[in-house]
Amino acid sequence: MADVLSLLRVYHSQNKVITERNDDVIFGEFSWPKDTKTNYVTYGTGKEGEAKSYYTLESILYLLKNEKLTHTSYVKKALAENIPVVRRPDRRDLLAYLSGEIKTSANIDKSAPPEISRQRPTQVKRSAEEPQTETTKKIRFEDDEVRQDKKRLLERLEGHKEGAVATTNQIRPLSDTMSIERIASIRAKFHIKKRVTIKADVEADLGVGGLEQRSFIDAEVDVSRDIMSRERNWRTRTSVLRSNGKEFKNIFAILQSVKAREEGKQSQQSQNQSSHQTPSQSQQPTERRKTVQQTAQQYNRYDQERFKGKEETEGFKIDTGGSHMGAFHGMSSLAKPAQEAAPARKPVAPTPVPRPEPVVAPKPQTPTKRVSRTPIIIVPAATTALITLYNAMDLLQDFRFVTSDEKKKQGSRKENDVLIQRRKDDGSTVPYRVIDTVTKLTRADWDRVVAVFVQGPTWQFKGWPYMNGNNPVDIFARIRGFHLKYDNLKIDPNVKKWNVHVMDLSRSKRHLDKARLLNFWEVLDKYMVKDKSHLRI
Repeated sequence: MADVLSLLRVYHSQNKVITERNDDVIFGEFSWPKDTKTNYVTYGTGKEGEAKSYYTLESILYLLKNEKLTHTSYVKKALAENIPVVRRPDRRDLLAYLSGEIKTSANIDKSAPPEISRQRPTQVKRSAEEPQTETTKKIRFEDDEVRQDKKRLLERLEGHKEGAVATTNQIRPLSDTMSIERIASIRAKFHIKKRVTIKADVEADLGVGGLEQRSFIDAEVDVSRDIMSRERNWRTRTSVLRSNGKEFKNIFAILQSVKAREEGKQSQQSQNQSSHQTPSQSQQPTERRKTVQQTAQQYNRYDQERFKGKEETEGFKIDTGGSHMGAFHGMSSLAKPAQEAAPARKPVAPTPVPRPEPVVAPKPQTPTKRVSRTPIIIVPAATTALITLYNAMDLLQDFRFVTSDEKKKQGSRKENDVLIQRRKDDGSTVPYRVIDTVTKLTRADWDRVVAVFVQGPTWQFKGWPYMNGNNPVDIFARIRGFHLKYDNLKIDPNVKKWNVHVMDLSRSKRHLDKARLLNFWEVLDKYMVKDKSHLRI
């Protein structure tokens, strides 16, 4: 069974009637006394072992009746009528729960035992003086809707009775006015119509009666017919692809025609390629055939009788101009005496056939790699230095000094490199790449290194290409060096020997950081204009 607070929420949110009679509050078939405690805890109670106090049903109902009043006016009015008051901290939350704006509330004690209601406590209490008889009936509270339904039902019953009385007084035998065949046809029509129609229950609402009355089904049929006349088939991608009602009988004929068309195009292309051959290529086979025919007519090893009577070979009966193989290779030494004896006749060598020059395909041009122009700044990898990858962006871009330990506490992670944007006076920005390891730098990358922050020890420059033994002097001749330290500390002895620009930072005066860090960009700009002008400045 639901608790009284939940039932009150349902009735209030749905604008149902809540009846109050004497000292009871009635919700339909259930009722509770007005002093029933709900499970909504009063503000300020139930703390530190203190007993919990709950609002009563009467106090919550009184709040709902006067929710439009200010809290001060509501309290005065409730005290005047001796009704418990809902406290100000609970007012907004309780009204929001009862109106349905929130589903539950933290002040509702679900462990509190619910008050049991009385089933249908709607019987009117009889006075002691009223005599109780058997004919006395229980009076129940009825809703307005139930009363109206009963009234309509009584009117319908009375109308049916009057109609029945009128018809009984006017009934006459049908045989007096109609023939037997006519009566039988009317009955058949009536039974057929009775199968497909349903007589309306409310004849008075329709305003017509008798057999000519239009049934509810007829009206629905008209409405349905009107709706169906406006319907359109819902076409989706799937329904369109199904192609219902369409036949593809000629699909094979279409495919064959497409195939024949493609084959015709291929044969036409091959003919065009053969027609576009160069004259030298088309003449080569013809000339070769002519040369072979000439050699076949001039020399035949099985027909030596044709060469009798020739004296130029000194009786050997060999044709010096017969075979081009013999003329150029094997018979060159034998032909010399014959040539000396008869210088007038010389062998005719075949005309050389020009060979087509091979066409060399152009090599694909490989795209040249774009050379980066972004300057590089190197900072120390040790966390004890004042500038590292943790705080490089804060120092060089935002001009704000934050130690590396503070950045670690804030959850910052160390990246492989940092890209900072240097804002210039004209509003433009120039990117600079900041790193702390030089193992992956190429020869082109070293040309882009413009600045290095020196910590002091020489092991910082281990593995650098410009080291001269253990002395990094040559490095600072190619790269601008900087040293960042606190103003109350002494300069490292190694730094004094090197060409390094020293910058001091205060431990506590943070307003001086920007001016001193701007000096770094001034010095670096002068160096880049002079020695690194090919990079971005």
